[in-house]
Amino acid sequence: MALGTATDAYELRFDAGRICLDLLATTHPEEHLDSLDVLRAWIVGAGLVPPGTPLAHADASWVVGFREVRGRIGQLVRGGLNPAPWPSYDLALARVNDVARAAPPAPRAVLGEDGTLVRELDHPPECAGLLGAVARDALELLTDPVARVALRECEGDNCTIVYLDTSRGRRRRWCSSEVCGNRERVARHRRRAALTRA
Repeated sequence: MALGTATDAYELRFDAGRICLDLLATTHPEEHLDSLDVLRAWIVGAGLVPPGTPLAHADASWVVGFREVRGRIGQLVRGGLNPAPWPSYDLALARVNDVARAAPPAPRAVLGEDGTLVRELDHPPECAGLLGAVARDALELLTDPVARVALRECEGDNCTIVYLDTSRGRRRRWCSSEVCGNRERVARHRRRAALTRA
């Protein structure tokens, strides 16, 4: 799911290139995972569950769990961007490895109203399984040398979003051309206009 979808009310973004990186983006520019409604929207928006999956059984511990795993994944990703990982890197790696052991929700295909096959889950998802899917995504990203070298931190002012640069020349500078890229173009235009007036 991309920017400009049904989750706009929560300002969630799904353009970082990986589920684990989209989870990291929920901290920018401020904390977004501050309620169950937002977490439920993020889970659906990230594609962890099919749309319409009942998530009424989720409770406040889910928010705590997702935020904790997000912090650990953030330590690993940011440690991977820097040449020397910090001391908590090993602890973060152990925690993400542990979380990744949980089995993801089991999908199944059923006939939809129009007769086509649609995906749904075999039973309501558990938090551990959803966290396991995100943790596995992070481990796959960080152990894939090709993907790992494509990790970039946005060059936008005050933007800390990490994204996967899959552009043709690997020259993407911003997390989003529509967000940070547009801000940069507007700022550049204002600087030129100010020079012209001076």
